[in-house]
Amino acid sequence: MFANSAEIDLDKRLQRPSPAELRELYRRDDEMARTEAARHGLWIAVIVYVLFSTTDLLLIPDVAIYTILARLAVGVIALAVFEGQRHLKVSITYLDRTSAMALVLGYAVWLFPALRTIHTDSLSYYMIFGAIFMMGANLFFSFRFLLSVIASSAVLATFLLSLTAFWPTNIYALAFSTFYLSCFVFTSYVNWKLNHERYNVFLNALEAQLQHREATERGEALLRMSNTDYLTGLENRRAVDHRLRNYWKEWQTNNRGFTAILVDVDFFKKYNDFYGHQEGDRCLIHIAASIKEAVAPLGGSIGRYGGEEFIVLAQFSEKERVAYLAERIRSTVEQLRLLHEERRDGTSVVTVSVGAAFTREQSGAKLEKIIHEADRALYGAKASGRNCTRLFDPNDPYTSDESENIAALLKIAINQNLVSLVYQPIEDIASKRQDVVEALMRLRTLDGSVIPPNLFIPIAERTGMILELGRWVIRTACRDLLADNHVQIASINVSPIQLKMPGFAASVAAILYETGVSGSRLAFEITEGLEMEMHSDILRCINDLKTLGIRIWLDDFGTGFAGLSWLRLIDFDTVKIDRSFLHGSATTRGKAMLQDIIGLIRNRGPKILVEGVETEKQFALLRELHIDYAQGYHVGRPALAQTFRDVAEEVVHPPSAAPSSSSA
Repeated sequence: MFANSAEIDLDKRLQRPSPAELRELYRRDDEMARTEAARHGLWIAVIVYVLFSTTDLLLIPDVAIYTILARLAVGVIALAVFEGQRHLKVSITYLDRTSAMALVLGYAVWLFPALRTIHTDSLSYYMIFGAIFMMGANLFFSFRFLLSVIASSAVLATFLLSLTAFWPTNIYALAFSTFYLSCFVFTSYVNWKLNHERYNVFLNALEAQLQHREATERGEALLRMSNTDYLTGLENRRAVDHRLRNYWKEWQTNNRGFTAILVDVDFFKKYNDFYGHQEGDRCLIHIAASIKEAVAPLGGSIGRYGGEEFIVLAQFSEKERVAYLAERIRSTVEQLRLLHEERRDGTSVVTVSVGAAFTREQSGAKLEKIIHEADRALYGAKASGRNCTRLFDPNDPYTSDESENIAALLKIAINQNLVSLVYQPIEDIASKRQDVVEALMRLRTLDGSVIPPNLFIPIAERTGMILELGRWVIRTACRDLLADNHVQIASINVSPIQLKMPGFAASVAAILYETGVSGSRLAFEITEGLEMEMHSDILRCINDLKTLGIRIWLDDFGTGFAGLSWLRLIDFDTVKIDRSFLHGSATTRGKAMLQDIIGLIRNRGPKILVEGVETEKQFALLRELHIDYAQGYHVGRPALAQTFRDVAEEVVHPPSAAPSSSSA
């Protein structure tokens, strides 16, 4: 199942509320602000209502004491009830009802004591101010339409009821009634319009909010998409780089260290080629999910850093914790038991190689450095057999900064004459001739220091410089010894990286043409090891080389896993048995193992070469076992090309006998 978390709907729209839901939302909309507005409105209304007591004293002084007490009573009770409800956090609906009730009672409680006045003329004009209560219900407070109509209707009814007692039949009563009815209709209509407008404003605001939320979510979705790996749903390289910069900044400012762990799926190309890309995708998804689950409890995050490469980041830099996390990642993937039958290293499940680096010191450090260190540690893990973990060690020349210096040196080695060849003879045991030599590359620094091959060759392979160096070795060996027939055959070690390179056989053919050397005078030694995968491109290249007449030797037989398979697939001219078997032959068991290996090779037909011959006793054993070729310090040490030229010249032009001396 593919990672659903990576699928993002950019056209997703939020569901709109139904009409009933809209009414409920409108009712509850901005309740706190409406509560405060109703409170302020009621306090202002009560204060103004009480201040009108002065007009009671002027216009109806005989009953003013009663009307004033009525005003005070209504005002105090209304405010007390409102504040109590507010303290209890009742809804705005009940607060509005309290305010509406205060308006109606404020008019009625004042009006009926006022009707007892003897100053009827003054009261007849004074009663017109009752319309203010009706306007307050419809316009001053933000009541919903139904509540405002009920409140203003109650005020109108109270007024009409008072007319029957005050003016049973009078033209003024008709005029006042008409005025009140007009106010009722007008203010109710205005209130309806205001409520309608408020509702439309609410709808527009709600739609704007929804659109803003949709835009925000779409933006967040786009941001997630730009930071998410489409296949696994993990952070992609862009997001990982951002997290790395944040961790780096925190380390620089707060000295909070972190670790970077690179995880590479072993032999993933072979998995893809055999099981198909869809299964390969599923494999990556399973691995990603399992690693994420394993590192999350330890505070780690995982992102996809390349095709089959992941990166884990965690904010701690204690060596023991880093080592534990790296091993947890490795073992987690191995325990998935995902079948991988096409690898040829003795393992039949999917595994990962893990390289880890962590912050140590800050002086002169750069962000890229920790990734380079993790990458070098990962390379060390792969070179050590895969399905293992390596922590970057600054004291290890294979992973330390020294490897960077060597890599830089390799780039200028050919032009600066820092690389050279020496040749070690190989003896035909039966004929005792040394017509074959092995070309061995040497590298020195600018100050003349020698760098051993086991150090610079892996770096040359990792950086790709082995391609240019390999062509140089072939060309130089041909010119040094083969072009002028100083030796018959030169063997040259060839890296799997060279064999995988498109056009390698063609480039060899060009060198042979350029130097005038026949392909049959070259032997290419292919090392049996984990890096030597049974890749179709390698097999095709080997066939092309054999077409050129080049001999193909299998080097270091017995040290890897794929030797028997290579013997079955490729018609080797010679098989080199690793020196460890000869050195171990001093024991009965060791000698028996050497004999078994020799018998196995003879059954396939190639000639046999044993390297590491250092004593006459070992050489005698090879004669006893009828080995074809021997190589080692007992046979001859590596020497410059000039040494072999001198030997060849002596064979062709032997020195003449010294003249005898004559006596006088």
